[in-house]
Amino acid sequence: TTLMIHITIRVIGKVQGVNYRFYARKKAEDLGLAGFVKNEHAGSVFIEVEGLFEQVDKFVEWCKEGPPRAMVENVITKEGEVRSFNGFEIRR
Repeated sequence: TTLMIHITIRVIGKVQGVNYRFYARKKAEDLGLAGFVKNEHAGSVFIEVEGLFEQVDKFVEWCKEGPPRAMVENVITKEGEVRSFNGFEIRR
């Protein structure tokens, strides 16, 4: 299917200081997804990602593991409106 979807993802756990954003961008680019990732004050990581359903689904599954040193406790997802991002970036 060629259905484009948009998901916001909040990743909770030990996810800052473990290169989570860097790995998330690489994974998103590998899957052909667009959006952004940023750290939040609460220690969580916030991601907006969009692309084909199957690829976004794979990305969400990856988020539940994260990079080698991450310890993900919870991943909260919510569907939103497609915003037609250009590429995938790390935001400060």
